[in-house]
Amino acid sequence: MNAIEPNMPISMGRIGPDGRLVHAEARLADLNARAGGKVGAPLAVPPIASIVRLAQRLGIAVSRGVVAADGEDDLDLWVRAEPDMEGVRLEVSGWRPRAAWQAPEGDALRENDFLHSEADWVWETDAAMRITHLAAEAGIEHGFDAAAMLGQPLTLLFALEADDEGALPILTAAAEQTRFDGQVAELRGTGQRVRISGSPRADAMGRFAGFSGAAVMVDPVEEAAAAQAAADPEFTSEFGQRLEKALRAPLSRIIANADSISARVDGPLRDDYAEYATDISNAGRHLLSLVDDLADLSAIERDDFTVEIEPIDLADIARRAAGLLAVRASEADVRIEKPRADEAMPVSGEFRRVLQIMVNLIGNAVRYSPPGAWVWVRIEREGALGCVIVADQGKGIAAEDQAKIFEKFGRVDPAEPGGSGLGLYIARRLARAMGGDILVDSAPDEGARFVLTLPHRTD
Repeated sequence: MNAIEPNMPISMGRIGPDGRLVHAEARLADLNARAGGKVGAPLAVPPIASIVRLAQRLGIAVSRGVVAADGEDDLDLWVRAEPDMEGVRLEVSGWRPRAAWQAPEGDALRENDFLHSEADWVWETDAAMRITHLAAEAGIEHGFDAAAMLGQPLTLLFALEADDEGALPILTAAAEQTRFDGQVAELRGTGQRVRISGSPRADAMGRFAGFSGAAVMVDPVEEAAAAQAAADPEFTSEFGQRLEKALRAPLSRIIANADSISARVDGPLRDDYAEYATDISNAGRHLLSLVDDLADLSAIERDDFTVEIEPIDLADIARRAAGLLAVRASEADVRIEKPRADEAMPVSGEFRRVLQIMVNLIGNAVRYSPPGAWVWVRIEREGALGCVIVADQGKGIAAEDQAKIFEKFGRVDPAEPGGSGLGLYIARRLARAMGGDILVDSAPDEGARFVLTLPHRTD
C-alpha cells in the first residue's frame, strides 16, 4: 500500500501536545475503545500511537501502513500523523480485515522482541520478499523514500553481501523458513552498511508469510576495531574502550524504553507484553554489567594501571554496599547483617574501587544463598591489615574449585545462572593493586567466607 486509495474510508482524530487523545471520529474512537483507551487518555492502539510519537519527535508528517489488532482480527490501516501547534492531526484509512498472523509463541516470541529492541529500525516482507513495512525514520535518516519502497523487492533496498563461506544467510533462512542473523548488506545508493536479522512470519494457515526484521547500522570505525581484535587475540585497552562506547548508550536506551513499556507509560498494554518488556530490561541490565566488567578488565590489564590510595573506612564502605544490595536481597528472601553503625576500620585504598569489590562480594553471597538465609558482613583487624569478611549459607565451593573462581572468565558451573566470570578476577586484581588481597574459605554444603584485606591505617 503506497498511498491512500480514493474510496478508502478515513477516520480523523486529534492528539494533544501531551500525547492524549482529544477527539476521534467514530471508527477510530471505537477501535481505540476496544483496545482499552478513551478520550483524554493516551492512544491505546500501539502501532498508531507509535506513528504519532514519531511525528512529534521528528516534527514532520509521517505516513505508514500498519497492522492493528482488533479483538481476534487484524486490520490493514494507513496512518498519517501531522504535527501542528495544537498537537498532532491524525488520519486513519484502509480498515481492511486481513488474515491474522500467527505470532511465534513462547521463547520464539521473546526472541523476536529482543531482535526488535536492538534495532536502529525495523522492516517486514511478504512471502515473495516484497517490503510490506519499513520504518519511516530509516528513510529520513539515510536518504531514501521509505513509502516508495513498499511493495518493492527487499533487494531493491539492500545489496546483500555473502558471508565468509560465500553464503547469503537471508536466502538460506528463506529456503528453510527459519530465523537469520548477521546478514551484512549495503543500503543501495548510500554507501552505508547495515547488519540485518529477521524472524519468519506465518499466516493463519501456518504457511510462511515473510520476515519480520531488524536493521542495525554498521559503524565503520567499530567494524575495523572488531576486525583488528579478531585478528589479534589479545583484548586490547583500545578495543575495550570502543566496545564500552558502542554498547553503553544503546543498552541504556533499551533499558529505559523497556522500563517505560513495562510501566505502561504510554497507555494500556497486555500483561504478557509488559512481562516481556521486563525481561528485556533485565537482560539489558545484565549486558550493561558485562560491559562494565569488560571495561574494568581492559583498564586493570593495562601496564600503566594505577589506583588512588586515600584514607577510607572499610566498615563504612561495607555498610554502603550492603545498603545498595538491600532490595536485591529482599527480593531473594535473604537477610544481610552489616557492621554496626559505630564500627570503624581505617584502611588505605581507593573508595570507588573498594565499594566495587564489596558490592561484588556481597552480591555474590546474596545470589548463591537459598531463600531464608543470612549473609554476614564482619569487620576484623589482623596485624597490619584491616579485613572485611562476607560469609553466606550457600552451597559452598570445593577446595579444587577455589582457585578457578578467581581466574578470568572462571566459573565452577557455567550452566548455573550468574555473572560473567570476571567479577572475582577483577576484584582480586583491584585488591592487590591497593596492597591487599581477597581470600576464600569454603567447603561443599558449608557456605563460603570471602575476606578482603587492605593495609590498616593508624593515622
